[in-house]
Amino acid sequence: MSDIKKVVLAYSGGLDTSVILKWLIETHDCEVITFSADIGQEEELDYIDDKARATGATGVYIDDLKEEFVKEYVFPAFRANAIYEGQYLLGTSLARPLIAKRQIEIAVAEGADAVSHGATGKGNDQVRFELTYFALKPDIRIVAPWREWDLKSRTALMDFAVKHGIPVPTTPAKPYSTDRNLLHISYEGGILEDPWNPPSDDMFTLSVSPRQAPDEPEIVDIAFEQGNPVSINGQAMSPANLLAALNKLGGKHGIGRADIVENRFVGMKSRGVYETPGGTILRAAHMAMESITMDREVMHLRDSLIPRYAEMIYYGFWFSPEMKVMQQMIDQTQVYVSGEVRLELYKGNSRVLGRRSDNSLYSADFATFEDDSVYHQKDAEGFIRLNALRLRLHALLGR
Repeated sequence: MSDIKKVVLAYSGGLDTSVILKWLIETHDCEVITFSADIGQEEELDYIDDKARATGATGVYIDDLKEEFVKEYVFPAFRANAIYEGQYLLGTSLARPLIAKRQIEIAVAEGADAVSHGATGKGNDQVRFELTYFALKPDIRIVAPWREWDLKSRTALMDFAVKHGIPVPTTPAKPYSTDRNLLHISYEGGILEDPWNPPSDDMFTLSVSPRQAPDEPEIVDIAFEQGNPVSINGQAMSPANLLAALNKLGGKHGIGRADIVENRFVGMKSRGVYETPGGTILRAAHMAMESITMDREVMHLRDSLIPRYAEMIYYGFWFSPEMKVMQQMIDQTQVYVSGEVRLELYKGNSRVLGRRSDNSLYSADFATFEDDSVYHQKDAEGFIRLNALRLRLHALLGR
């Protein structure tokens, strides 16, 4: 790949990508343009331009993608109640296709030969980035330093950074890796690699410990339109602002912490610690809204697809044909999912208190245990006998 002239690098300014920027220049003798996405990591990005150029970048892109991230990636996944292996709300997985898409757009605009990323050869992110690259630009060339260089540990990277005068935030005292956006923050590696060791309380960023959360619960109302949250306590908000507000509410009450050992796409198990306060509240509220507005068989069909849908996101197939088809079907299930949900936030929990909708399928006239004139209880006898017919036949035949 020595003939590469220009590379667009997904650049965070952290340890890995800071070293990669210098390594690309030294190894390939090429021009490097960095791209940094503001997707709600709440880190100071003003330093990115100066740091990237000081390390050798010839061009720097810093794009605010917060609204696009929440509206076009987070909300579609939450319309599906997507969750991976019953615990992970896909915070990193949902961000990667957006970053990779914008990276390809920049590569096309700049006439770049290749793109590069800081994902390791053991992780999921290399797959997510590169599947998106190929889906959007089949002839793109990819430089994946972690699969090529001799710097095989973060200690080696820190030594490289010191040698080249590159300031990096990671230190030997706190060598774990973090990824943050508007949906979550994750912690992996380093001191967390032993799954028996609990994470220290001072590691968490978005939430207080449930033990330290307020002693009084807080009531919050979330309104939905066709499966998407649109307001909190009657105040309409943009997608990004709404999720940010839920993060603050959830973090205040110690909601959304998860310690998971998950199965990576490449085959190994990995331990990750996550904070997803707003997403945890949002998923509980959305499921409550669906409970009174969605037809039973439609709900059960959609629910049967959640593991597959979540896997596609986790594995990196956001821009696949099957994902497009499944998203269209899921969005059709959300046509009537509108109304309001009331929750209580307290000591790490978000408890549903009530739900209401003009589209509600719930009927007190039918569900009541009191006298009614709309449901004839004797009808249930024939219903049961018809459903029992095959069971009776099995028993009669001695099976």
